[in-house]
Amino acid sequence: MSDDNKEPGSGGSGLEEQLREMLRHANLPFMRGQQPEAPAAQDDGHGADDGPDPLTVIREFNLKPREIRDYLDRFVIKQSEAKKVLSVAICDHYNHVRRCIEKPERLEREYAKHNILLLGPTGVGKTYLMRCIARLIGVPFVKADATKFSETGYVGHDVEDLVRDLVKAADGDVELAQYGIVYVDEVDKIASQTTSGSKDVSGRGVQINLLKLMEETDVSLFSQTDLIGQMQAVMDMQRGGGAGKRTINTRHILFIVSGAFDRLAEQVRDRIESSPIGFSSAAAGQREKEDYLALAGTKDLIDYGFEPEFIGRLPIRVVCNPLSCDDLESIMLNTEGNVLEQYHEDFEGYGISVDMTREAVRRVAERGHEEQTGARGLMTVLERLFRHFKFELPSTIIRHFEVSRETVDNPDGELVALLQTKESPRREELEKGVGLYTEAFEKEYGLKLQWGKGVLAAIVDACIAEDVSVQTYMSRRFHDLGYGLKLISRGSGKTAFTITKKFFDDPSAELSRRIAASCKK
Repeated sequence: MSDDNKEPGSGGSGLEEQLREMLRHANLPFMRGQQPEAPAAQDDGHGADDGPDPLTVIREFNLKPREIRDYLDRFVIKQSEAKKVLSVAICDHYNHVRRCIEKPERLEREYAKHNILLLGPTGVGKTYLMRCIARLIGVPFVKADATKFSETGYVGHDVEDLVRDLVKAADGDVELAQYGIVYVDEVDKIASQTTSGSKDVSGRGVQINLLKLMEETDVSLFSQTDLIGQMQAVMDMQRGGGAGKRTINTRHILFIVSGAFDRLAEQVRDRIESSPIGFSSAAAGQREKEDYLALAGTKDLIDYGFEPEFIGRLPIRVVCNPLSCDDLESIMLNTEGNVLEQYHEDFEGYGISVDMTREAVRRVAERGHEEQTGARGLMTVLERLFRHFKFELPSTIIRHFEVSRETVDNPDGELVALLQTKESPRREELEKGVGLYTEAFEKEYGLKLQWGKGVLAAIVDACIAEDVSVQTYMSRRFHDLGYGLKLISRGSGKTAFTITKKFFDDPSAELSRRIAASCKK
């Protein structure tokens, strides 16, 4: 197309259209369904033409702490104190946010955000608590491990990516994302440690950068190393509007950080036991690890390796307790969407139902507790228990089985016994498979197969011995059968063939002999 024929406003080079196409293929969340040249629309009021108000969930927030606690009880066992503390903090935070939306003048007032520090061992439900809360409220939620971040972002991730991921979790809705929840796990791993007289500051920069986010700052939706962001800037400049940054403010984003803090309990114990007015050795010996974590103060956390400014932005601190064997059993029996239910659903996908005795559930809990990974230990045990059942049973006629305590302790042995018990029905199922193969063969080649004496039983025995389906076995053993019998049929006119035991024992040799014999006629 010549320059004279180009449409007005086409930009002359077509570069913008190419960039648009690249952005569409990049599937950038905040580009979907939104014209890039109208970012200011986010600041407009929500009229009839603007679609549904994305902040409805915030404007209508009216939950009470007890209601949140009761909701969490449906999904998370134990952690009563953590549930109460989190429920109050969440209600306080979103009530404040709601009032700020209703009366923007409140934004000018100073407000200490209820950022939260969760302490406790792995697998006790720290992350799950926050996921459930975010789901209940309806706000976007992002979870990341502190160990993946670096100070510069060039080696490792930039902490500002957390906020950008929040926008993605909100399907590109920047306005909703600025009221979301960011959860940073393993924060204890970025504490700077003092060793051999020198201080390891590898995590200090990450703490400072997180501190900026937790206070209030504007984060660009495009990182400096983001090619897509640079393309967007070029498009903006082509339109003559400049490369103005798109940003999201973190003032109302709630930050929750957590960690196991293994050394902190020992540190607090040493401080308490060495104190002149501390506990006696006998009393201290009766305290558990979580008891010491609950006694940790700001100075303990600073001594642990955190910057005073960083830890000062986490005013709410709560300890999650380790899970006992009884707790793990209760998780499987009393919580919604637990891992045991997931395995039941997996088997239901194959049309198989599973019954577990109460003794079996208890044994799974005991084995899970031995893993020392909290609720995650349950999945380790259940995977080990069911892995071979999942592989074997869908290919059999078995549609129900029971799991006993013995099954948990010896899953492979119990599976073999189950299959042996059902051996007769299994043989019947394989014989039906041979019948289906015969029908399919006749349909494809127009030739009828008949099985000589003992051949059907030999095929079934071979399928069981080789642990394969009838279709797999037949296609492998009789791979040239259709082609060979077609040749014989052309020479002899026969349309029905008997597969004798001799033919079964050496299909290639017998088929060659029959083809040769038919050619002589």
